[in-house]
Amino acid sequence: MNPLATIQKIYFIGIGGIGMSALARYFHAKGVEVSGYDKTSTPLTRALEDSGIKIHYEERVELAPKDADVVVYTPAIPAQHAELVYYKEHGYTVVKRSDVLQWITESSFNICVGGTHGKTTVTTMIAHLLRHSGYGCNAFLGGISANYQTNFWSNERNVVVVEADEYDRSFLKLVPDIAVITAMDPDHLDIYGTAEEVEKAFIQFSQKVKPGGCLVTKYGLKRGADLKAARHFEYSVDNTAAGVHAADIKVEQGSYRFDVVAENWKLNDVVLHVGGLHNIENVLAAITVAKYLQIGDEQIKAAVADFKGVHRRFEYVLKNTAHTLIDDYAHHPEELRALISGVRSLFGKEQLVLVFQPHLFSRTKDLADAFAESLDMADEVILLPIYPARELPMEGVSSELILNKMKLKHKQVLDKEVMKGWMKEHKPGLVVMAGAGDIDAQVQAVKELLL
Repeated sequence: MNPLATIQKIYFIGIGGIGMSALARYFHAKGVEVSGYDKTSTPLTRALEDSGIKIHYEERVELAPKDADVVVYTPAIPAQHAELVYYKEHGYTVVKRSDVLQWITESSFNICVGGTHGKTTVTTMIAHLLRHSGYGCNAFLGGISANYQTNFWSNERNVVVVEADEYDRSFLKLVPDIAVITAMDPDHLDIYGTAEEVEKAFIQFSQKVKPGGCLVTKYGLKRGADLKAARHFEYSVDNTAAGVHAADIKVEQGSYRFDVVAENWKLNDVVLHVGGLHNIENVLAAITVAKYLQIGDEQIKAAVADFKGVHRRFEYVLKNTAHTLIDDYAHHPEELRALISGVRSLFGKEQLVLVFQPHLFSRTKDLADAFAESLDMADEVILLPIYPARELPMEGVSSELILNKMKLKHKQVLDKEVMKGWMKEHKPGLVVMAGAGDIDAQVQAVKELLL
């Protein structure tokens, strides 16, 4: 039985997470009493508190509500968390975020976007196209939309656009009418073990598409031949063998103008104001979905031109004649490769200083060679210490592991304070800060130092 209708009080352990906060907003908008715990206060938790949601920041059972109908936790919470243990031992309904998304999407038309990278941007682009064009949707995003300053919105139309997260295999609980797969690269090997298991999970995800549904995938994916659906469209930024591709790409004052060419339609003069060639590819996926939903060409073009991006996805924090500072969530070697290539497409041979904070000991260990290779594409690299997130330290695994594999001449590992001192002294013209940990908390300070 779907318990959604009976929930009057819901409690979130890890309410400040990007996915968890979207669910908290959903229930709050429905008039359910929402409260939660998180480790630290952040702009996200403060926004939730401003909307009337009660949050505490100490791991104490006496602060946790005893009358919650449902308790939701994120996999990022340690299994021995005192509140989580209490609820499990006392017979409460305790579920993961993915279970709640499953309940919400059981009776709606679902557009589910998966992929080891690119999914947050594509999800936000699709949701924006549907909202801007007047088509309408409910959106659960893995980032903050720069157009609407939120990661959730509701609409009376029973259409849900949701980010399908492969971590913990949670995306296999969703049933898409339209599924998008942006990438199937090795990641979360602490969960999957091997690259083959990651690919297998994405093949399973593609098989979850409802009969008669639609699958949109990036062209050239490894094992792409195993991804099948009643309707299947492939997209590529530059490969004309793909069913949907870009043509005649021009750079105009930091923006892109291009045509979209498909087998039986064409969209001329599309303008995208978000940097990075990978974002042209991302918007091709979103446009393909919009065309499938029969949204008009002029509405699509107007929505793309109005798209302002996602916070921490190729986000310009500073852009003047002397300095450019870009903040990005990239935390996988392929994301770094796309990020650096995107910067190069706009800024040519300008000296690029990249500050990168590795995320997770396991990811650093599994992908150290690939990280080194991607980072070598910059001119100068500053590595911060690893952000551990949910993990305990691993012997022999540190940022030096990546550093020692790099061929680049100008590279160093610095802690945050020393890095800021370096910025103050050198004041580089083009700086990119990347990572999924807490590096974003340093971005404003670096901006001020550059100014």
